[in-house]
Amino acid sequence: MEELLVVGLVCAIFLFHIRSSMVALISLPIGILAAFIVMKLQGLNANIMSLGGIAIAIGAMVDGAIVVVENLHKHIHQHAVSSSQGASASQRDSASQRGAGSAQSRTYLSTSAAPTSAKLSAAKRWELVIKSTTEVGPALFFALLIITVSFIPVFALEAQEGRLFAPLAFTKTYAMAAAAALAITLVPVLAGYFVRGKIRSEAQNPVNRALECVYQPLLTRLLNYPLLTLAGAFCLLLSMYWPLSQLGSEFMPELDEGDLMYMPTTYPGISVGKARELLQQTDKLIATLPEVETVFGKIGRADTATDPAPLTMIETFIQLKPKAQWREGMTTEKLEDELNALVQFPGLTNAWVMPIKTRIDMLATGIKTPVGIKIAGPDLAGIEAIGKDIETLLKDLPNTASVYAERVVGGRYVYIDIDRQLAARYGMTIGDVHSIV
Repeated sequence: MEELLVVGLVCAIFLFHIRSSMVALISLPIGILAAFIVMKLQGLNANIMSLGGIAIAIGAMVDGAIVVVENLHKHIHQHAVSSSQGASASQRDSASQRGAGSAQSRTYLSTSAAPTSAKLSAAKRWELVIKSTTEVGPALFFALLIITVSFIPVFALEAQEGRLFAPLAFTKTYAMAAAAALAITLVPVLAGYFVRGKIRSEAQNPVNRALECVYQPLLTRLLNYPLLTLAGAFCLLLSMYWPLSQLGSEFMPELDEGDLMYMPTTYPGISVGKARELLQQTDKLIATLPEVETVFGKIGRADTATDPAPLTMIETFIQLKPKAQWREGMTTEKLEDELNALVQFPGLTNAWVMPIKTRIDMLATGIKTPVGIKIAGPDLAGIEAIGKDIETLLKDLPNTASVYAERVVGGRYVYIDIDRQLAARYGMTIGDVHSIV
C-alpha cells in the first residue's frame, strides 16, 4: 500500500493527471501476483529474503507503466496542438477570404501553453497508444530485461550466503520479468482507457520547470567539457580501490546472536558418570562470569532418534545478560577468550560458537566449527590416522584456537562370552546372565 501511494503521488505531481496513475496502480499488483505464482510453482517460501526481492523490484517495476503513460501524454498533447494550429490556419484563411486586405479581420491563436482537452475519437486514441508504445516499447522491454538479469551474480554465491540470498534473487528476477512482459502487453491497454481528459504539457508543470532549470545547465556544461567529465568519472572509479582493499574475503560477516553455545568434544570411551561430572564442572565455571544469565548443558543424545549426538559431544547454551549490564569494555570476543581460559580440562577441546549459526552449519555440512576438513576413504583406520596427523599439523597454525580430529573408531568395550554349560549347572538362563551383567 505504501508503494502504491508513492507511485500515485509521483504520477500526480509530474503528470498533473490522477487517472494516469491508475495504469501503474493496476499493473503493479498484477506483476507482483505473477511473481507469487512462480514462487508457488517453484516451492519458495514467503520469508524475509524472498519478500525482500519483490520489495526491491517494486521500484523498477513501475518504470514501464510510467514511461508509456508519459510518452502517450506527449503524443496526445502534440496531436491537440497540431489540431489547434490547423484550426487556426483554416480560420485565418476563411477570414482573409471574407475581408481581403482588412487588417482588423486577422485572428491570432496561441496554444503552446494551454491545457489540451482533445476530444479524440476511439480510433485516433488507440492509434496514438500504438504509436507512443512502439516508440518506447522495445527499448523499455530490453531495459527491464537488463535489470532482470542483473541478479545473475547472486546465483553464483555458494554455501551459506548462496542459500540466504537465492530466494531474493529468484523473486526479484520473477517480478522484473513480469514487469517487462506487462510493459508491452497490459500497460498500453490500460493507458488507452485511463489517459484521457485534460492533458497538461510539461511546460505547465512548475516541478518540471524547476528541475529543468537545474538539469539543463548542468548537462550543457558537462557536454561542453567531455574530457574533464570523463577524467572526473575515472577518478571516482579509482577512489574505490581503498575501501575495496579494506574488505575481507568473507562475504557473510560474523553475526552476534546475543548468546553463546559451548560445544566441546571429548575423547571416545568416556563413561556416563565422567561425562556427567564434566558437564557439571563446566557449567559451574561458566556461571561464575558476571555477564552470564543462565547456563544449561546437555551431553549425549536425547531419548529420540532425531538427535544422534554421541556421548562425547557436550552442548551448553549460555544465555547472556543485556550488554548494558556487562563490565566496562567487555565484548563478545573478550568474553570468549575469558571463558576459554577459565574452562580447561584435559581431553576436552573447547569450541565457543553462535547457537543458530552453528545449527545451520551442522545441518548443511555436518561440521560445528567455522572451519573444518572432511576426510573420505574406504578404510576407517586410515581415515582416523590421517585425521590425527592433520590435527598435529594444524595446532601450530597462527590464529588457531583449538583443533580436534574426531575419532571414527575406538572406544572401550567389554566382550562377555557366556559359558552356557557352566551357567546351566548353576540353573541360570542366558537372560539371567544378561540381567546380572
